Amino acid sequence: MSGITCPDCLSGSIKDGKPSGTVTTIHSLPAYVARPEGTPKGLVVLIPDIFGWELSNCRLLADAYAKEGGFLVYLPNFMNGFIPSAGAMHSMESLLAPSPSIFTTIFYKPLWLLGVIGAAIPFLFYNGESVIKPKVFKFHESLRSDPETKSLKIGSAGLCWGGKYTIHLAQEPNLIDVGFTAHPSKMKFPEDWDNVKMPLSIAIGDVDMGIKIDMVKDIKALLEGESTQSGQNEVVIYSGAKHGFAVRADPKDDGQTKSAGEALKQAINWFTKWMV
Repeated sequence: MSGITCPDCLSGSIKDGKPSGTVTTIHSLPAYVARPEGTPKGLVVLIPDIFGWELSNCRLLADAYAKEGGFLVYLPNFMNGFIPSAGAMHSMESLLAPSPSIFTTIFYKPLWLLGVIGAAIPFLFYNGESVIKPKVFKFHESLRSDPETKSLKIGSAGLCWGGKYTIHLAQEPNLIDVGFTAHPSKMKFPEDWDNVKMPLSIAIGDVDMGIKIDMVKDIKALLEGESTQSGQNEVVIYSGAKHGFAVRADPKDDGQTKSAGEALKQAINWFTKWMV
């Protein structure tokens, strides 16, 4: 099942700022589009976290890939009819926070728990891998024949929930040219990682609740090992970074915010290396 790895999948902060791209339909899917100044250096398809394509977080990240990297960026709605609201993020944050009083514990905590369950269960029901994976693959296949994009190299950027699909795309020889993922969810070791064929970069924290640090080290050893072409893959481990930091970092937390900025640079540098 493709979905929620840990409580941090549903926690975090909403980014300030107004996205500057446009909304359209691409290959039958609603999509947010961020365009660079001048000719695109390549195409990046951003596969979002559990909060989907409409929240400002992923849209602002798409804008940054376009502005700072010079890429055409598509952020499609790959989800199947249910996306948790930003209110679920507040519910999870409140649920995880220490209770200031017994009243909060008895009355508010159960309400927040119901809010989290009300977001998680429908999401898992409607967005299983058997539904989403074919949709993601079909979209990328269409890009290869689209007059606007067929001459561009294609990169995939998957965040949290979307990371799984970036890794699946990187297992195929022709769907993408390069992949980047930050704190991917619900991956199997070693088979999902051992089957990666295309260049892949991973950003992950050493305190990620979804993938423990020992597993992160095993993934790094496998992807960067002697049996892999030198420099084809990279795993960058961010000290103190939590699951979700690259897209939902708390702006009041300097460490998480710094790691998010570095992960952005990591993605842009990786796409530039393999697409330009």
